[in-house]
Amino acid sequence: MADKSEKMKARLPRGLVDRGADDIRAVEKMMATIRAVYELYGFEPVDQPVIEYTDALGKFLPDQDRPNEGVFSFQDDDDQWLSLRYDLTAPMARFVAENYERLPKPYRSYRSGWVFRNEKAGPGRFRQFMQFDADTVGTPGVAADAEMAMMMADVMEALGIKRGDYVIRVNNRKVLDGVLEAIGLGGDENAGRRLQVLRAIDKLDKLGVEGVRLLLGAGRKDESGDFTKGAGLGNAQVDELMEFIEQANKSAGAMRKAAAAGDLFNNEIDQSYFVLKQGSTFYNSDLCVEGHQQLEEIRSLARSAGYGMDRIMIDPSVVRGLEYYTGPVYEAELLAEIPNEDGQIVRFGSVGGGGRYDGLVSRFRGEPVPATGFSIGVSRLMTALKNLGKLDTSDVIAPVVVLTMDKDTESLGRYQKMVAELRAAGIRSEMYLGAAGMKAQLKYADRRGSPVAIIQGGDERAKGEVQIKDLIEGARMSAEIADNAEWRAARPAQVTVAERELVAEVKKILAAQAEERVRGK
Repeated sequence: MADKSEKMKARLPRGLVDRGADDIRAVEKMMATIRAVYELYGFEPVDQPVIEYTDALGKFLPDQDRPNEGVFSFQDDDDQWLSLRYDLTAPMARFVAENYERLPKPYRSYRSGWVFRNEKAGPGRFRQFMQFDADTVGTPGVAADAEMAMMMADVMEALGIKRGDYVIRVNNRKVLDGVLEAIGLGGDENAGRRLQVLRAIDKLDKLGVEGVRLLLGAGRKDESGDFTKGAGLGNAQVDELMEFIEQANKSAGAMRKAAAAGDLFNNEIDQSYFVLKQGSTFYNSDLCVEGHQQLEEIRSLARSAGYGMDRIMIDPSVVRGLEYYTGPVYEAELLAEIPNEDGQIVRFGSVGGGGRYDGLVSRFRGEPVPATGFSIGVSRLMTALKNLGKLDTSDVIAPVVVLTMDKDTESLGRYQKMVAELRAAGIRSEMYLGAAGMKAQLKYADRRGSPVAIIQGGDERAKGEVQIKDLIEGARMSAEIADNAEWRAARPAQVTVAERELVAEVKKILAAQAEERVRGK
């Protein structure tokens, strides 16, 4: 007998989740819709491995420029550092650089897959999660960025998210870089502090104004007592940045109010972000002016294509937390209040984003290679859609179960023949493979959610018949039957037919169940 004290404890590492059938099917359904929009825009599928040389990720690691900080890394037998990808963009940049001469330019592609983050796990923060990206490489003009924003809007609507429940928010990192330059954070020597500042601003929705102020200054202690070191800005610098954020939010608020009122193409309100530069000390920057000009071009292109402020909105407060963005950045935000997995009504916020990263491919080639793209957080968006009732997987029918009343080889062969005939007719089905008796087998079928059970014992076999039990109707009727005598008299939802009529009768029952589901909706 095995020593129970030596058994391993089954445990899931923090920051990881197991996925069940419903979640997997919901993701596949959602991704098929997203893929159709990408294909409609002329993008092509491609895939890269989950492991890259760490130096291919380079200074663009999520946290610090050291192996195993932010990413999971290891060394191979040649002492080369390898890392699990932390996003899909860096591997794509490596792929394009390596195959640059044979690829059409612009190169329009999409990909999906798991990414990995070596960081503290917590609510909503996972060490493994899925992304679904689209990128255009080789187009320097911001028309490509405008198209990305429009495609994000089309994805939201293809998924059943109505207007008013989402918005694509667009900004330009050149505006933000110009603001930081104006408060003394220009130059390569301040690159690290600029990134800290941008990440602090990016947490505005989660932490609020005071939380961001702390992260811009000395630092912030969270609810668990963990301390996050701040960017170390002086009070005057913090005040100027918060003034910028306040004005940006005021502009965005005016646009949202106009959009809610149906005033979708009001140029005066639509361009309110642009006049922020007048009389503001932090807009005395050529970089900032260039960023605003590019935003105006994106706005104009989107409006010309019929995308109003309710779908695509210029919002100078938008920040993306990775350093490699060099121009326009955008986020897909859900505005609807949606129940989370605990039943609490919440704003899901951002479910995807991206931007222009002209320096990422260029690192490998030593020449300018413009690129832009966006990434959808698959798990987060899937959760929101499920809770909105937009990813119903109830149309997936559990398998019909053929019970194995006799276990001899000849009988099992007959049961297997029934299963083969059902499958040939396109009916999902299985033969029970355990050793249990009839009662336990029916319990198994109930647990599987099976719509029908097929029963053939010795008596039925001698007559060339099978019993077909409608488990859905049987469960409904059993709830209405008062006593055993009534149950025996009713023999609910169970018929006996000739073996040759098995497939036709099962189809008939499944069709009746489908009609009942439609009526129930």
